[in-house]
Parts: sequence; C-alpha cells; structure tokens
Amino acid sequence: MSYVKSVLQPGEKLIAMGRLSWIVYHRAILLLIVGIIVIVLERIYSRDTVVFLVTAAVFGVLTIISAFQGWFQRWITEIAVTDRRVIYKRGFINRHTIEMNMDKVATVDVDQSVLGRLLNYGTVTVQGTGMSFEPLRRIEAPLALRNAIIAK
Repeated sequence: MSYVKSVLQPGEKLIAMGRLSWIVYHRAILLLIVGIIVIVLERIYSRDTVVFLVTAAVFGVLTIISAFQGWFQRWITEIAVTDRRVIYKRGFINRHTIEMNMDKVATVDVDQSVLGRLLNYGTVTVQGTGMSFEPLRRIEAPLALRNAIIAK
C-alpha cells in the first residue's frame, strides 16, 4: 500500500497524484548513447574482441545501474493533492514527509527551463504561511500539479 493511501483521513478525497518525470533516467540514456557510439567506433577502428566485450560490459552495467537508480527514485517518491492537504513523501528506509493543509497554502511556484517546457517537467515549490515545501524537482506535468493545488 502506498504511503499516501495509508495516511488518508476518513472522507478525504484524492484529487491528483504527482510523480517524477521520466527525465530522472537521463543518466542511463546518456550512458546508453555514449556506449553505443564507443562500441561502434571500436568495431570500425579496432578488431580487438576483448576490448569490444569489456567496453560493452562496462557500459551495459553502468546503464543498468543508472536506470535502476532512476526507477528507484521514482518509486520511492510520492506527491499527492487531496481536498484537505498536499502530501510529499520520499525515501524508502529513511522516510521524509511533508504535509501542508490546503488552507495554509499561499502560493505555488513553477520553474521550467526551455528543455523542461519541451519535455513537460519542472520544479514546483509550494509556499505556505509559516513554512514551505522544499523544491520538488523534475516533476512531471508541473502546471497540472500546480492547478490541482490552487483549485480549491
């Protein structure tokens, strides 16, 4: 059971769920592309099979590890908007949670770079009266999440 579902109060309704963007896999994607380029260049300019196999193995392992890290980061992060509060949870063994009642939300800021606008991800900062969330980075569809929070 997810953390958000386990902390919902009786009668509390889930309005929206946020999640990390697929951009968290950027390191794995970059390693895969660089690995393919290096392997192709080795095949063209070198006939040493051992070097080719070692290169393929190293880049393959690094890509898999990096992809697993991205998947794990997405899996352990939960963002939810209910009719009463905003909930943010990250962590697996060491859990870090922040909750803010909707009546305490003052503003919701969205920052998107040009690449973020093209790929639909960004940083969302929820500011309340007296406290604020840490910036939620690489959030998928940040404008939709902001709209869910501010549409009281």
